[in-house]
Amino acid sequence: MEENTIKIENKDSILKKPWVQSLISAIVIFGLLAVFLFWQLGQKTILIENSYLDAPVINLAPSAPGTLNALYVKEGDKISENTQVALIGSQIIFTKESGIVSNAPHLLGSYFSPGQIVVSIVNNKEMKVIGQIEETKGLSDITAGQRATFSVDAFPGKTYEGIVDQVSPVSNDNGIVFSISDKRPIKKFDIKVRFNISDYPELKSGMSAKITVYTK
Repeated sequence: MEENTIKIENKDSILKKPWVQSLISAIVIFGLLAVFLFWQLGQKTILIENSYLDAPVINLAPSAPGTLNALYVKEGDKISENTQVALIGSQIIFTKESGIVSNAPHLLGSYFSPGQIVVSIVNNKEMKVIGQIEETKGLSDITAGQRATFSVDAFPGKTYEGIVDQVSPVSNDNGIVFSISDKRPIKKFDIKVRFNISDYPELKSGMSAKITVYTK
């Protein structure tokens, strides 16, 4: 019994030695590194460099002609849905969506025709990252729902999380290049990535970006 107790104490004392603890820590770290590298090898990524952030713009206009009698917002204002933005004649112009005012007239008394834009609002809640990829650069491996990350030039070194929302069913005809080998035209397709804008309030529509899609 005494002998067993001594053996246990010796084992505990060995485990408490700094070099043993350092060795155990190194084994754990290398083990985690091996798991990470194995996981990375199983990942296939596609880089889409020609990308940018884009949010829909809501243009508000009167349904009847009139003069601008009042303007309740200014450029840069963050407004919620159903907010009064202007008074044209006797018609009050409301916004149905929240967003940021990107354009608003400054001149009261200006005349506006039906359909003429009075105020423009950027709907940041619907902002997405849009990238263009050549059909020969991994387009067939990209599908909606895949994990994606992206970076923006304005904030170097920071990575943002997202999900592939849509792969364009038709090509972008403005993005035609030619393959040197066979002279056949290679077309580009839009890839849209959605993300939670509330997590990244610093992002703005129009910023240049790069997308990385994880296809496995």
